[in-house]
Amino acid sequence: MLVVPEWSSLGLFMIAALALLLTPGPAVLYIVTRSIDQGRRAGLVSVAGVHVGTLAHIFAAAAGISAVLAASATAFSVVKYLGAAYLIFIGVRRLLDRTPLVAAAPGEPARLRRTFLDGVIVNVLNPKTGLFFLAFLPQFVTISHGHVGEQIVALGVVFVLLGAITDSLYAIGAGSAASWLRGSPRFLASERWISGSLYIGLGVAAALSSNQQRK
Repeated sequence: MLVVPEWSSLGLFMIAALALLLTPGPAVLYIVTRSIDQGRRAGLVSVAGVHVGTLAHIFAAAAGISAVLAASATAFSVVKYLGAAYLIFIGVRRLLDRTPLVAAAPGEPARLRRTFLDGVIVNVLNPKTGLFFLAFLPQFVTISHGHVGEQIVALGVVFVLLGAITDSLYAIGAGSAASWLRGSPRFLASERWISGSLYIGLGVAAALSSNQQRK
């Protein structure tokens, strides 16, 4: 059983986490783009993938691995550029994909598996996520309880649960809007270019972001 911080610290943590989660960031933009591109189901699968990647960062922060990224500019840059390159790859792949725009159907498990894997990779290859948890989670740890690593994991799991809820709302909203827009021939003709460009834009923004701003 995980050791958790005091209830007062946990309450403050949940308020702070919700405030952060409700502010759209790169992960939300990725989920919204995927939802518009492939529909609600794919958006929700992306949410699952992104937060599996988040769990990897949480365990890394608890183990102190994220401190390596904080201390090494080279390691940080390598991971950052790998993540940016993967986003750009997804964008280029979408631009080249001439498949008609439809929501993923129940008979397309392979496509959904790829969507899930993309979400995991995009978030795992975002070093700022790991450094964010390394800086944010310890602020709410109750030192007197001991087992600091376990407390960080417990806080991280709470963050993931809250994030899954808020991000799912974004996915459902964007997917619903896309379902309506699919009735527009103009949208169908331009969607591939819009979503592909958004992925590439996210990748370029990640690559150009300052190494000093690691939150």
